[in-house]
Amino acid sequence: MISTVTMAQSTYAGLPFKFEAGTPNIEAVVGWGAALDWMNTVGMDALMAHESDLMTYGTERLTAIDGLVLFGTAPEKSAVLSFGFADLHPYDLGTLLDQQGIAVRTGQHCTQPIMDYFNIPGTVRASFAAYSSREDVDRLADGVERSLRMLR
Repeated sequence: MISTVTMAQSTYAGLPFKFEAGTPNIEAVVGWGAALDWMNTVGMDALMAHESDLMTYGTERLTAIDGLVLFGTAPEKSAVLSFGFADLHPYDLGTLLDQQGIAVRTGQHCTQPIMDYFNIPGTVRASFAAYSSREDVDRLADGVERSLRMLR
């Protein structure tokens, strides 16, 4: 519903998109309940340990790639790695990863003012969860390296 955001103002999208709230998402509430039941069965400690392992492994794999800049290195953060390269636009890298079947998000991730302040065009963001594996991390790192060979 938003087109641009700065510290001074917001510009709303055109009609009808600026009114996208729409009908309440009832099926999501039912799905959320099922997900909570599953999470309680598996155990939050086990889920957190799994995500922590993936973050440690993912950080090691990605930071070994020459020129990669990792954004957000707090020790106890959510299982998300945001990264980029000084000489590449994140959309280009994201497009090549998508073509390899690797799902990432690209852009400013609702942080346009701070990215503008630091002159960052955006980042590539990989998220890990209970269904992610070390093999997924390996595919991401290998896909980034393959993409770099194509882009440079």
